[in-house]
Amino acid sequence: MTPQVLFVCVHNAGRSQMAAAFLRHYAGDRVAVGSAGSMPASEINPAVVESMGELGIELADASPKRLSDESVLASDVVITMGCGDACPIYPGKRYLDWDLEDPAGRSVDEIRPIRDEIGRRVEALIEELLE
Repeated sequence: MTPQVLFVCVHNAGRSQMAAAFLRHYAGDRVAVGSAGSMPASEINPAVVESMGELGIELADASPKRLSDESVLASDVVITMGCGDACPIYPGKRYLDWDLEDPAGRSVDEIRPIRDEIGRRVEALIEELLE
């Protein structure tokens, strides 16, 4: 069975989008990936798009999505990134909270370390999910 992972942050415009893009890039179709936000922004942070583009990972077609109960229920693992109490909790779901700086309002130079940390965490997650 293909594991389903949902990445959640407040605006779904930075951290959760980077994590979802890394997981799709590294795991391909071996893992189903989603991302959402409790209060989605109108667009992906342009500096986040640029920083991911430096690694050859495109976010140009991505758009913020609203977190729904259905997306959480369909997921095996829900990874939150600063959404606090806005994330619904359901019994039987596995939750991880990744404490990461918010890239909002930061330059590409400031986003790179956040991006790289997300990439490392996603690689470790893949190893765990696909072992």
